[in-house]
Formats: sequence, structure tokens, C-alpha cells
Amino acid sequence: MSVLSVRNLSIDYIGAKTVFHAVKDVSFDIAPGEFFGLAGESGCGKSTIAFAISRLHRPPALIRTGSHILVDGRDVLELDDAELRSFRWREVAMVFQSAMNSLNPVLTIEDQFYDVLNTHTGMSRSAARERAAELLGLVDIPTDRLSAYPHQLSGGMRQRIVIAICLALKPKLIIMDEPTTALDVVVQREILQRIHKLRQELGFSVLFITHDLALMVQVSDRIGIMLEGELVEVNDAQTIYRSPSHDYTRKLWASMPRLHGEQIAQDAK
Repeated sequence: MSVLSVRNLSIDYIGAKTVFHAVKDVSFDIAPGEFFGLAGESGCGKSTIAFAISRLHRPPALIRTGSHILVDGRDVLELDDAELRSFRWREVAMVFQSAMNSLNPVLTIEDQFYDVLNTHTGMSRSAARERAAELLGLVDIPTDRLSAYPHQLSGGMRQRIVIAICLALKPKLIIMDEPTTALDVVVQREILQRIHKLRQELGFSVLFITHDLALMVQVSDRIGIMLEGELVEVNDAQTIYRSPSHDYTRKLWASMPRLHGEQIAQDAK
């Protein structure tokens, strides 16, 4: 059984006089332990899908009738408020684009771990501190950083802490929405290597969202390509790289600068 099955997902943004069709009849699956990439230009609907999976949408966003988002066979769109509170963090956790915006600037890192662990499990302060220290060890951050505030940490450390918090309740799926966009290439590589190692150790699946197709090919098992709200191509990463079937995917590759050598075969005509 797939960890995630998205079926016929359509999402609109309702304006006073207009309706914008942000996601149009999208379907895909993510297998247990799979690293699935979702690529496309800004505004194509990637983040809208991510928010829908966790039911984080607010008006004017509207998920249309006939859409289904199944996590371990259970339709997320049918969960009530109490079920949603249990579902988030336990079943699906999300790393947002900006770690500084995800972390509360007036709480220490320890307090933020405690907030998640106590709310969802009733864990005591001392037990939560032990669990937080264990999780920081997974992302190579010293335990003494538990007393720090977010502004006292580097961008890479903040992003790794957000990933550690997402792992706190051992979710089956972690959604990563542009998790390395604001980081330099060295830190970006370190974080992606860490995610890959943790995925192998803990067995969770990843939905990795970015507009950087070259980066995605390096880390993903399969990749879906989004264009204007539609999923136009899904295939394994090497096929997407070497012989993409959709003209838009070829244009994405052709738009990327080359440091040396000839343009690759999938350049747009």
C-alpha cells in the first residue's frame, strides 16, 4: 500500500469576481520509504498541493468535490478537527520554506520541542528534553543549543532543527517545501545528505518540492513535473533527466546554464 495516494485533486482560489484554478485534477502515489520530487516553476501549484495534504488551507482556497488524499488508506479530506490534530506531526509532518518563520522567535529550541511533544503525547518536560537531545543528535546539533533562541543559530542549523522537530513523532511522510532555497550550496548539500541518511535509518517517505530540477534529480527516486496546476509527467529520476517525455520538461532542462560541454539531448526545440 502507498503511504500517500493523491487522486483527482483540484484546488481553486475563490476571488470576489474570479476563480483561479491552482491545481487541476492531479493524481500521484508515494511508496513507503520513497523520495518523491515535485518540480516546476513558481506558481505552478506545488506548495498548494503540499498544504492540501496536511489540510492547512484557509479561505479563499477551496478543495473541490471529488478530490481524495489518502494516507495509509485514510482520506485526509474526511477528518474532523480532533482527528486532524492527531494526524498532523504523527502521520505527516511538514518542513516549510523558511525555517526562521517556522520557529517561534520568542521561545527557546527546548520549548519548541516540548510544545510538540507535550501537546501530542502528554510527555513531561524532562522526558521531552531527553527526546529533544536525541533528535538534535540525529541532525548533528549539540545538546547545549536547546537553550538557544532561533536568531542565535545559523540558517542551516535552524533548518536542521525544523527537520528534527518533524521527526519527533516518527511520521510516515515528511513534506519538504523548498527546504534549502535560502541556504548556500555547501549547507544545502549537508542537509540533503542528512535527510537521505535519516530516511534510510528511519524509513519515512519524503515529498520534496522545489523548482530546482537539477538538485531534485540527484536526490529523488521519482519526479513529478508540474505545469500551470497540472501534473504533466511522472517518472523515475534518471528517465526525467535522460529522456523526458513532455516538452515542458525538456524546456526546463534547456533553461539551465551549462558550465562546460554541449547541451544535453533533451534541450527544447
